[in-house]
Parts: sequence; C-alpha cells; structure tokens
Amino acid sequence: MFPRVKQVSHLGEYRLELTFTDGTKGELDLRERVVGRGGVFTPLEDIGFFRQVKVDPEAGTIVWPNGVDFCPDVLYSLVSGKPIRALEPA
Repeated sequence: MFPRVKQVSHLGEYRLELTFTDGTKGELDLRERVVGRGGVFTPLEDIGFFRQVKVDPEAGTIVWPNGVDFCPDVLYSLVSGKPIRALEPA
C-alpha cells in the first residue's frame, strides 16, 4: 500500500499540489481525467467547484463536495513516478 494524501492545494485550473504521508510532494494536472468525462465528473469541469477539493483523512485521498474521489494509490503513482505493481497470483 502506498502512502496516503495528507494535504492538497489548488494551484489553478485543474492543477493540484499533493503532499503524502511519506513526505512526497508534487504537482498533478487532472484536466485529462476530469474534462469531457461527463457523469459525476461534470461538476468538476467548473473551476470554482474543482477548487473545493479537500483531503478525506479517513480514506487518505482527495474528494469533492459531490463525493468524487480518486484512488490514493493512483495519485501517489502519478506524483512519485513509482509504478503500481499488479498483485501476483498466490
């Protein structure tokens, strides 16, 4: 299991700065993961709504008022550049 998100800052547009529990910190642009996807992601296309992002301390990830969140392992992989390893068969 990767570290969890402990802090998020909106940098502008669809860019966020994430800080993880292991001290890893980096910028992430979520434009391609939000814009044009429709459904629950539609409200996030509005920058005013997008910047309402918060950390869900229980889940250790980022979340918006409509309940949309992202897998914290994926966020960590994107920020750190460390791959998510697939589970190997037992």
